[in-house]
Amino acid sequence: MRPNRSSRDSQSGTGRTRCNKYSINKDSVKVKPTDLRGILQYIPRFRERTFVISLDGAIVTDDNFGNILLDIAVLRSLNIRVVLVHGASAQIRQLAKKRNIQPSDLDGAGITNQETLDLALTAANRLTHEILEGLATNNLRGISSNAVVARPLGIIDGKDHQFTGKIERIDTEIISSLLAQGVIPVIPPLGFDGEGNTYRLNSDHVAAAVAHELNASKLIFMTSAAGLIYHDKLIPQLSVRDLDDILATDKTGFPKEQISKAVHASIASRSGTQRVHIIDGRTDEGLLTEIFSNEGIGTLIYVDEYQQIRSARRRDIRSILALIRNAVASGEITKRTAFGIERQINDYFLFEIDDNPVACIALHKYPELGKGELACLCVNPSHEKSGIGKKLVHFVEAKAREAGIHQLFALSTQAYTFFQNKAGFSEGSPDVLPPERREKYEQSGRHSKILVKNLRNRLTQEQNARPGVGT
Repeated sequence: MRPNRSSRDSQSGTGRTRCNKYSINKDSVKVKPTDLRGILQYIPRFRERTFVISLDGAIVTDDNFGNILLDIAVLRSLNIRVVLVHGASAQIRQLAKKRNIQPSDLDGAGITNQETLDLALTAANRLTHEILEGLATNNLRGISSNAVVARPLGIIDGKDHQFTGKIERIDTEIISSLLAQGVIPVIPPLGFDGEGNTYRLNSDHVAAAVAHELNASKLIFMTSAAGLIYHDKLIPQLSVRDLDDILATDKTGFPKEQISKAVHASIASRSGTQRVHIIDGRTDEGLLTEIFSNEGIGTLIYVDEYQQIRSARRRDIRSILALIRNAVASGEITKRTAFGIERQINDYFLFEIDDNPVACIALHKYPELGKGELACLCVNPSHEKSGIGKKLVHFVEAKAREAGIHQLFALSTQAYTFFQNKAGFSEGSPDVLPPERREKYEQSGRHSKILVKNLRNRLTQEQNARPGVGT
């Protein structure tokens, strides 16, 4: 399991002390060995891969930007290639107010008149300079790139969008050359044509296009929100299929300022970027936590192969013990030892998200009696109430049927309502337990409730209902 980074204050030893606008006192940063173990498992997967990080303009001028730069330095030290794309809408708004100008558009998606283009050029150039200055302060090389080739967006619905541009192509040769030299390309929300003209672009669109053309492993939007918010609730993770459904039927469920992020997260995912993250750029250690922890801090948009259930292996024993540790401490699950799990390792299954175990379950078989015990069902707290428990139960039921088991039982002291209300189990008596299991049950003194499910009847019901039931 990747480590949780729940404590970031100075007493925890992981706090970061700002020395000036961009530099960090690296001597004050203490990395725990558990953090290192958590990060090490990702290095082979991410080494030499490309991450596109899209920074809202407000994030570049936020107090936490210096910490983001240090996080980027960590990524570079792990041989992860980084491309930075930045927006400028917050700065355009501030500059317009200072000059007493009403901008025709802020995010590069509407009409850009000459005055607004001038504002965008000034704001974007200043931000690019600040980013390059910050990279230099942290011993990172960066270059501003004019790698986005654009043309006028033109006339849409009878309205001339003037200096708003449309991306024609991304000059990947320039970007790839910089990355090969260990340089971080910094790309503003501007596009250029061969005639010496400049066009205002939406930075989310630029980031998605760059991620696609570079075959980036990740696209990370760093915003001023906790993640993607839908009807006032944070979405921790969402498949691109489900995201598309929301965009098609209930787009207004997202805050207006987040619709562009949602749309371009979908575009990037459907264009081949496997992981799109939307996180709060104001959170200290947020970037590393999102990348190197199982729980993350924001929203992850993923393609469908993101989740899977697989058989456990010996090397998973530590992960299983970590998963059940809190449940054992609270008395919800019986204590297990590494030796005991190893002896029955073929009975265990793991639910993975992005190749990381977030839940486990076991099926102990009594084939001579046609019975099986559903045991050790545990879901990481950060992924509770997301349907994973039900998926694991259904998976084990299918495995039990394959093995000729016609009755499942489970013992529970605290989660029995889940088994009864969500998984279709009924309360039973100790008489349903196999003799050897009943003996252990009586010796334990836990007085667990016994839950039973008849798979044979369930299977018959499913077969009878199948013609009229959608999947």
